[in-house]
Amino acid sequence: MSASSLIPTTEPRFQVPDVHGRFGQFGGMYVPETLMTPLLDLTKAYDEARRDPAFQKAYADMLVEYAGRPTGLYYAEALTKHCGGSKIYLKREDMLHTGAHKINNVIGQALLAVRMGKKRIIAETGAGQHGTATAAVCARFGLKCVIYMGATDMERQALNVYRMRLMGAEVRGVEAGQRTLKEAVNEAMRDWVTNVRDTHYILGTAYGSHPYPMMVRDFHRIISLESKQQMIRAEDRLPDTVVACVGGGSNAIGSFFEYLDEPGVQLIGVEAGGRAIKTGEHAARFAGGRLGVLQGCMTHILQDGEGQIEGTHSVSAGLDYAAVGPEHAYYHDKGRIEFAYANDQECLDAFQLLSRTEGIIPALESSHAIAHGCKVAADGPRTNIVLINLSGRGDKDVWSAARAMGVEIKL
Repeated sequence: MSASSLIPTTEPRFQVPDVHGRFGQFGGMYVPETLMTPLLDLTKAYDEARRDPAFQKAYADMLVEYAGRPTGLYYAEALTKHCGGSKIYLKREDMLHTGAHKINNVIGQALLAVRMGKKRIIAETGAGQHGTATAAVCARFGLKCVIYMGATDMERQALNVYRMRLMGAEVRGVEAGQRTLKEAVNEAMRDWVTNVRDTHYILGTAYGSHPYPMMVRDFHRIISLESKQQMIRAEDRLPDTVVACVGGGSNAIGSFFEYLDEPGVQLIGVEAGGRAIKTGEHAARFAGGRLGVLQGCMTHILQDGEGQIEGTHSVSAGLDYAAVGPEHAYYHDKGRIEFAYANDQECLDAFQLLSRTEGIIPALESSHAIAHGCKVAADGPRTNIVLINLSGRGDKDVWSAARAMGVEIKL
């Protein structure tokens, strides 16, 4: 795989965004005037970098030498037998350095920040995997690193908080609102407004103002670029279905991107159904959201009739967000990507199932995809193939999962 093929400079035939950062009616640049200049500068810098062979090579080299790509394509034979239907494959993003897909994007954005002469990095994190990846890459490049994290998420992801601090990052807890991801994004944006001269904001998902949804998608495109080639080698054909969990949507759009022009491949994003599809009890934007603007872009948002953002809930910190990436909203409306949800109990059941059948402990975020992917496989013919993106490993979630299942871990 050549380095120049990693980040697309030409798009699939119906791909977006347009020059204004819009995916149809979604996306755009809804930010304070003080952020327009840095965002336009970032757009210009990324456009130049994505066409620069030297940047492409540096990115490709770090994916291999630092992140540990390519990740494996694993036939989950025991899980397949348990489900009793279609063959199940896992794309093993959990095998990457720092434990999740997040490192793909962080490497790309850190290289871009260095190229732009930035010395300080800020980021938001929910489950802590984006924060951990950011801390690691900042340590590698000698960049000052500040991570914003909701206080509730800090409590349920204490291990990742320690890992970030161990690698030299300053982790700032956010006590406002629900004390989760939305509030962490707010604080990161306030920081960026104040420190635009020397600071780059490494946004962790395919969300926010242009160019972030496009840029994050491009850096995660490597997931489907690899899986498409690996599936052809393993089965001499493409999968029938690709399944990925969706919070903001970074691992999902990366998993789906190379299949968008393959009409025979079904694409399914799985949101957090929480305790129930009731106000404040879930984070399934396509099950209960409305069109609106939040934190930089227009998309589907959990909000009331007056535009007030509703509370969210998920057993997984990384899916507990009121809005979904604009590109997912676009493909949902076009009918290209289907969306489902898994509730907390289904997630916890899948967390245990994969652990016990394959000896692989998945992140709670990924467990949503496992839960729905197993349903698809169980209902499908044995001749079909279901590919599930295992976006991260579950070490970080063992304590909170045990607590949710009523188990006390004693040391």
